[in-house]
Amino acid sequence: MSVEQSLLGKDTNYPTEYQPDVLFPISRAPARENYAHVDAIQQGKDWWHVFEISWLNAVGIPQVAIGRIALPASSLNLIESKSLKLYFNSLNFTTFNSKDAFIQTVEQDLSRVAEAEVTLELFQVDELEVSKPEGISIDDLVPERLENHPNANLLALDLENSQEGEIQLYSHLLRSNCPVTGQPDWGTVFIRYQGKKPCYKSILAYIISYRQHNGFHEQCVEQMFADIWQQLKPEKLMVYATYTRRGGLDINPCRVSDLTWMPRPIRLARQ
Repeated sequence: MSVEQSLLGKDTNYPTEYQPDVLFPISRAPARENYAHVDAIQQGKDWWHVFEISWLNAVGIPQVAIGRIALPASSLNLIESKSLKLYFNSLNFTTFNSKDAFIQTVEQDLSRVAEAEVTLELFQVDELEVSKPEGISIDDLVPERLENHPNANLLALDLENSQEGEIQLYSHLLRSNCPVTGQPDWGTVFIRYQGKKPCYKSILAYIISYRQHNGFHEQCVEQMFADIWQQLKPEKLMVYATYTRRGGLDINPCRVSDLTWMPRPIRLARQ
């Protein structure tokens, strides 16, 4: 099924009974056709924070939690966000004998739709810490050229400094649009990089160029990863975006060329 057949952007009744069939898969394959030769595009995870989780315990008392879902980048499908919200709503009035039984049910349902092993970690509502970004902020730089749609040719090496090394840059200026509803998506993007030094201004110009781009969070991060990998040819690369919350969910895709560079998942203040 195409995403146009999903519930995204449509008026919807919120279910009050358990409905795992509401989950809607979106194949990763079509968006990856342009960079299928970038092997590392399938290395990493999509972390989701679910802020509206509730179910009933054995005696009918509501339980609440914040969830962190980990969806492997190697999964055949991603899960459409509105369908995920509706799915969790359908659990609000469902009885589970234990928290572990709730987790097991969710993991089974999401794994079936993603066609890969999906995990769920639950936190108490005041337990999930807010982190501060680590690395070098590039948001105060002034790029030489700005565009409104992604252009890999904006990316350049630092011609004045050919020294090789490892850096981590970040920017809060990431903005893109949902390809179905046109709603803006905001986020912070982290780029960890080892190789010939990139031009920081060019990296910022490239990030800003997503401002009118239509793409799902996961697709935007994969395009960033592929463009930087092919254009600048680093030895190692990580691209990790922490998007702000919408509909009780935030999505945090991460792609790495080396699995030893997988970061720990974080939550920033805007989320």
